[in-house]
Amino acid sequence: IVAFKATKIAIEAGFRHIDSAYVYDVEEEVGLAIRSKIADGTVKREDIFYTSKLWSTFHKPDLVQSSLEKSLKKLQLDYVDLFLMHFPLPLQPGTQLLPRDEQGKLLFETVDLCDTWEAMEKCKDAGLTKSIGVSNFNCQHLEMILNKPGLKYKPVCNQVECHPYLNQRKLLDFCKSKDIVLVAYGALGSSRSKWVDQSTPVLLDDPVLGALAKKHNRSPALIALRYQLQRGLVVLVSSFNEKRIKENMQVLRDFGLQGSCAVVFLFSRDHYYTTNYTCIAIS
Repeated sequence: IVAFKATKIAIEAGFRHIDSAYVYDVEEEVGLAIRSKIADGTVKREDIFYTSKLWSTFHKPDLVQSSLEKSLKKLQLDYVDLFLMHFPLPLQPGTQLLPRDEQGKLLFETVDLCDTWEAMEKCKDAGLTKSIGVSNFNCQHLEMILNKPGLKYKPVCNQVECHPYLNQRKLLDFCKSKDIVLVAYGALGSSRSKWVDQSTPVLLDDPVLGALAKKHNRSPALIALRYQLQRGLVVLVSSFNEKRIKENMQVLRDFGLQGSCAVVFLFSRDHYYTTNYTCIAIS
């Protein structure tokens, strides 16, 4: 119900890029919200840019298309606009999303990322997705796909954690050189959920961000979002709060950071709120 309401509010507020994933287990609600806003004339299907993601237990090539079809069935949509490989970490297939052994360690699977990618290319050819990309990939992972013999489609984007405490400068430069769009999630830091170390700094409480917000007469959140847009990133923002959802749309209104953008850039700490999966090397 929460995801259904938040998605409806977001569409009504002007959002058109809806990012979700199989593992989030909300695609039925999100799909219902999208279809309800199509039915009432607020949007057409082609107005919505919907992203789903391939979960790690479906990396085996024969499981890729069926995974996307499961998402489409939940969404009750004919296609997604973007289908991402969620992580460069294949896990053992089965009923558990996070399969573990008796000691609680994750059970990984040996699957070549290039084989998974080839299966994703077939999903695009089948018309199940308009575009394909990756998420949580580092430069080495990307090079592996880009150098794949017989590559048919390169990743259109790489979605990673990125915010003023983690500016991802080197990865952004690499992606730009390969004409790959960098998409930022966690652009406002992270909510104080059970997954986040409570001792970590709260991004939106940062005094530098606060001073810039006061200078530009905007909220710290809008400064953080505008910073990413001016760097050429696509920015994702998550909220279930109606007031904040509507406020976040104000980032598209006419204001720029000019020199302030450099100030935000300089206080990056290479701090991850989520697990740094991009540090995993390919053996």
